[in-house]
Amino acid sequence: MTARPANAHQARLLKLLRDGGPNSRAQLGDQVDLSRSKLAVEVDRLLETGLVVADGLAASRGGRRSHNVRLNPELRFLGVDIGATSIDVAVTNAELETLGHLNHPMDVREGPVAVFEQVLAMAAKLRASGLAEGFDGAGIGVPGPVRFPEGIPVAPPIMPGWDGFPVREALSQELGCPVMVDNDVNLMAMGEQHAGVARTVADFLCVKIGTGIGCGIVVGGEVYRGTTGSAGDIGHIQAVPDGRPCACGNRGCLEAHFSGAALARDAVEAVKQGLSAELASRLETNGSLTAVDVAAAAAAGDATALELIREGGNRTGQVIAGLVSFFNPGLVVIGGGVTGLGHTLLAAIRTQVYRQSLPLATGNLPIVLGELGPTAGVIGAARLISDHLFSPA
Repeated sequence: MTARPANAHQARLLKLLRDGGPNSRAQLGDQVDLSRSKLAVEVDRLLETGLVVADGLAASRGGRRSHNVRLNPELRFLGVDIGATSIDVAVTNAELETLGHLNHPMDVREGPVAVFEQVLAMAAKLRASGLAEGFDGAGIGVPGPVRFPEGIPVAPPIMPGWDGFPVREALSQELGCPVMVDNDVNLMAMGEQHAGVARTVADFLCVKIGTGIGCGIVVGGEVYRGTTGSAGDIGHIQAVPDGRPCACGNRGCLEAHFSGAALARDAVEAVKQGLSAELASRLETNGSLTAVDVAAAAAAGDATALELIREGGNRTGQVIAGLVSFFNPGLVVIGGGVTGLGHTLLAAIRTQVYRQSLPLATGNLPIVLGELGPTAGVIGAARLISDHLFSPA
C-alpha cells in the first residue's frame, strides 16, 4: 500500500468505509458535508488510488440506483499485542475483521530482540497460511509508556531492556511496511471502541488488569496519551499508604497490591498460612499459582480466593472512583487477563465507585467487562495503523 488519502474528505470517506463496511455513494453523501459533485470527484480519486474498489449496484432509493464502493479487499493489516507474559498477533482486512489470530506465551523481560523474533515468526506463519501475501501496515502494542511520535518505549517498569528501543523503525524494516506503536491499554481501548462494548461512547475509561494495571483514556473519541505518553498509568497511583514496595521504586502502588502478579503472590501466602485447601491443592498439582487458579478456586466456592478478589476489587474501585470524579466518563470498561475473575471482581469495583464518586458522575455510569477479550488489543493495533494510513500524508 503506497497510496494515502490526498485530503481530509478522502480520509473521512476511508474511515466511514472501514467502520461501516461497503456503502453506496448516496449513503456516503448522507454522512459527509460535500456536494454531490464534489463527493463524486473524491470517490473517483480514491478508486484511482486502488484504496477503494467498486462493489456493484446499491439498493434503489427511488430513481437512478447508486453504486456501492468498499475498501480494497486485498488490503491487510497486522495487529500485534505484546503483553507481559504473552504475545497476540492477528491479520485483519481493511475493515478490521480478524482473518487469523495466534497467541504464544512469552515473557516480555526476555527483551526486544527475543520478543520480536517471536512476533516475526508468528507473522510469517500467518502469511504462510495464505491470509496475506504481505502487510500494508502494522500496529504494535507494548505493556509500558510509549513516546508516541517516535514509537519508542520510555522507562517501562516491567520491561527491562526496552527503554529507548526503536520498535517502530526496527519492525518497519523487518516487515517492509509502515508501523505504529502504542501502549497496550490504549490499543485495548481502541479495540473496544471499534468493535466492542464502547462502540457508541465518546468519553470512556478502559482499565486493563493483567500482570500490571493500566488505563486507556478516550476523550471525544480519541485516545489521550499525555505529554510524554504515560497518561493512564494508574497502577502506580498509591492505594495503600506506606504499603508494599513496587517495581517502580515507590511503595503502596495499586499494582503492588492487586494485579495478576500480586494476586498470585497473595494466593501462595494464603496457602502458607493454611487458609485454603483448594489453593493448596492447585499449588501442589501445578507447582505455582496464577490469577487463573484463584479464579477457579473462587468459582469452586473457596472463601479465601473470593476474599482476595473482593479485596483487590475494592482497592481498584477506590482508584477508579477518583478517576470517575475527575474525568466524568460515560463508561468504564474492565479488561485484561484478570477479568477471568468475573463478576466477583466487577461487583467489588462497582460498589466502591458508586459509593465514593459523586452521584452526578455515577448516576448513569455503566461499569462493564470488555466484550472482545484477547482480541481487543490486536483489533486496536489494526485500528491504530489504519488511522495513520487513512489520514492525509
